[in-house]
Amino acid sequence: MSYAAAIESLFALAGELFTPPGQPRRKFELEHMRVLAAALGDPQKTFPSVLIAGTNGKGSTSATLASILQAAGYRVGLYTSPHLTRVNERIRINGADISDDDFARLYFLVDDTARKLVDEDKLPAPPSFFETMTALAFAAFADSKVDIAVLEVGMGGRLDATNIVEPLVSVITDISLDHTEWLGPTITAIAREKAGILRENGVMVTLPQHPEANYALGEVATSLSVRGVNAAQYIPLRTTHSEGERNRYPLQVLGQSIEVDSPLVGQHQQRNLALAIATVIELCNNHSYKIGAADIEHGIRATRWPGRMERFTAQNGAAILLDVGHNPAGAWALRSILAELDASAPKTLIFGCLRDKAITELAQILFPLFDRVLLTPVDSPRTTTLNELAEAADTVGADYEECADAPEALQRSQQITPSTGLIVGTGSVYLVGSLREELTK
Repeated sequence: MSYAAAIESLFALAGELFTPPGQPRRKFELEHMRVLAAALGDPQKTFPSVLIAGTNGKGSTSATLASILQAAGYRVGLYTSPHLTRVNERIRINGADISDDDFARLYFLVDDTARKLVDEDKLPAPPSFFETMTALAFAAFADSKVDIAVLEVGMGGRLDATNIVEPLVSVITDISLDHTEWLGPTITAIAREKAGILRENGVMVTLPQHPEANYALGEVATSLSVRGVNAAQYIPLRTTHSEGERNRYPLQVLGQSIEVDSPLVGQHQQRNLALAIATVIELCNNHSYKIGAADIEHGIRATRWPGRMERFTAQNGAAILLDVGHNPAGAWALRSILAELDASAPKTLIFGCLRDKAITELAQILFPLFDRVLLTPVDSPRTTTLNELAEAADTVGADYEECADAPEALQRSQQITPSTGLIVGTGSVYLVGSLREELTK
C-alpha cells in the first residue's frame, strides 16, 4: 500500500480531543494500547526509553536530549507531537524523519493488526490517531534497533498512549493550565496526571516550579519511592545572549566547563536545557551510558527544533518570528522575547488557535503589543472561529482584520508591515506549521 493511502487512512481516524456534536466524549483506556502493542510483539520492550511529560517545554527538552545522545554516538529514536508540516516529523531516527516507505509499511502493519483485534473483540474500537502513531513509532524504533528512544508524552501522562513503556528516567517539565477539560481545572490536578509517568522506585528529573505542582509531584513521587533529581544546578546564574538569537553561557558538567550554545531562544529554554542535561547525567551515572562533556556541548549546539522562536525574512525585508505559544505560559515566554526587541518597530501579529485554548487570556497577553492583529482560523476541526477570535480581540480593543487562512494572513502581513517592522505568527502549532510551509517553499 502507498504512503498516500496510509496518510488518508490515518487522518480518517478519530482524534483524541475532537468530539463531534452530539457524540459522547472519548474515554481513554491505557489497556487498549497494551493490547495493540502486545499483538505487534511489544516493540516498546525492545529498546530503553526516556519519557518526558509536562505542559510547556517537553518538545524542546526531548529534541535537546535526543541531539546530545546522538552526538555521543548512540542510535536515537525521537517521538514528538504534534507535527508542523508532515506527520513523518513525529518519528525521527538519528535526526531524520521516518521515510515515506517505512511509514506506509509500518502504518498498515499497525492498522491491519488493530482491525483484526477489533474483529476478534479484543479491542472495542479501532485505535485513535495518536494511539496508532505511537504504536507506529514503537514499531519503527524496534525495526531500526535504536539504542534508546526519547518519547514526548502527547497530553497528560497517566493515560497517554506512550505510558506503556518502562522508562529509565521520567522527566517532567514546567506545568501550567492547559487541556483543563481533559486533565482537570487546577495545577494540582494536572500535575497529578503528569505524575502518572512515574514508576515505583524510579527516577524523576524535574525543576522547582509552581508550588501546587511541586507539592503534587512530590506527593506522588514519595508514595512510589521515586528518587528525585533537581536539574536546577544546570541553570546558569548569569546569562549572555547574542542579539536574542541563541542561548549562550558557560556551564560546569561532568567536572568540566562547557559553552552552552543553543539555537533555542528565550530564557525559558534554559530550564529545558537544564532538564536535558540532568537527564544525560542520570543516564551516565546510573545506566552506563558513555556521554562526555564535549558530547553535551555538541549535542546542544546541533539541536534542531523548528517553529520555536524561529526567524524568517519577509520579501520586503521585515523580520518574521514564528512560535508555537499556544497557552498562557507560552504566550508570556513569547512576550518576554518581544520585550527585548526594538519597541518602536511596527509590529503585526498573525493569530489563530484551537477552541479549547484560553483565547481571551492569550489575547490579553499578546494583542496589546501589536499595531495590527490578523486573525485566522487554523487547519483543524477544533479551530476557533473568526467570530470567537474577534470577540477576544474586542475585549482588549485590538486593531484587527480577519483573514480566511494562514497563507492569506501571511500575504496581508507583508503588505501592511514596513521593512523595519516585525511580523509574529503564533497561537497554534497548526498555524505555525502552515506559515512555515509558506515561508519555506
